[in-house]
Amino acid sequence: MSLPTPGHPLHTRLCELLGAKAPIIQTGMGWVATPELVAAACNAGAFGFLAAAALPVPEVARRIERTQQLTSRPFGVNFLMDAPGAEEVCERIIAAGCRAAGYNRAPNPRLIEKLKAAGVLCVPTCGAPRHVERALELGADIVIVQGAEGGGHTGVIPTALQLSACVDKTRAPLVAAGGFRDGRGLVAALALGAVGIAMGTRFLMSAESPVPERTLERYRRAGFGDIIVSNEIDGLPQRVIVNELVRKLEAAGPVQRWWLAARNALLFRRVTGVGVAELLRAGLALGRNERLSRAQLLMAANAPILARRAMNEGDPVAGYLPSGSVAGVLDDRPSCAALIERIIEEAEATLHRLQSPSTPSPNA
Repeated sequence: MSLPTPGHPLHTRLCELLGAKAPIIQTGMGWVATPELVAAACNAGAFGFLAAAALPVPEVARRIERTQQLTSRPFGVNFLMDAPGAEEVCERIIAAGCRAAGYNRAPNPRLIEKLKAAGVLCVPTCGAPRHVERALELGADIVIVQGAEGGGHTGVIPTALQLSACVDKTRAPLVAAGGFRDGRGLVAALALGAVGIAMGTRFLMSAESPVPERTLERYRRAGFGDIIVSNEIDGLPQRVIVNELVRKLEAAGPVQRWWLAARNALLFRRVTGVGVAELLRAGLALGRNERLSRAQLLMAANAPILARRAMNEGDPVAGYLPSGSVAGVLDDRPSCAALIERIIEEAEATLHRLQSPSTPSPNA
């Protein structure tokens, strides 16, 4: 099967901007969006974002270079603009000629201006209409609009409602995220006014995903009722699969939580290689932007370390499992190539069915 070409209804503005063959973004999931996964997604026709948050700058550079060795297709790098080393990561993105930079919380106007001046597309992820408006004011070229169904940090507005509200307010290219896995979802997003979809959990459960089998089994077993929103990981609402860690945190007292957070903060410092002063500056910036209390600020050190335990070390008991609601209907592990081909085929079949009302639904 050939991927959409200019003039095809599935070859959208997103394809033109990012140089992708399909209007599908693989999100920059921490510890998951490795060079191997990003390259596989890009080679399949999607646009992949390499995860750079919580990594030392030299490792970010190494992973960008590794990705370029694995694919000749354009790709992006996702990082935190308020994290230690953000300035250096920005420099690496520009020097490597990456097509796009992804970010979410605490957008830095100076870094955005620097990226745009170098021709790097700025692609933030936002979880509320007001955040989308602010992102566009700061110069975003494309905005990923994530609804409550999305994994990890999330808001409360369902994807369809949030996307519709944002489309009504701007002509800027918006990408729908939260609850997508197939061609029918892609067509629905385009019908709502998006220029494409972004998927995290679906790519996390692909053949090229680095997530260990023991952790992946928890995703395959999860039903809708097992995927909840919890504030216990880092003080902010996150959509996760309930596991032993979440139950332990929910039952823990303040002293236990502070101890866990302090221990993880020290481990996070060793992993990233940043000094105490730089870590404190980044923490204060996060506190200002997210209006976090001191307790929440300390808890923020939990997320990257606890995620690494599950996603990198294969411990789904002591690590946490960020997940979109869509995991409740996923039980396979296709290659990125097979996944993109399947989505495009389903989308084309859906478009044909809508144009020919007499054609039965594939589920009829």
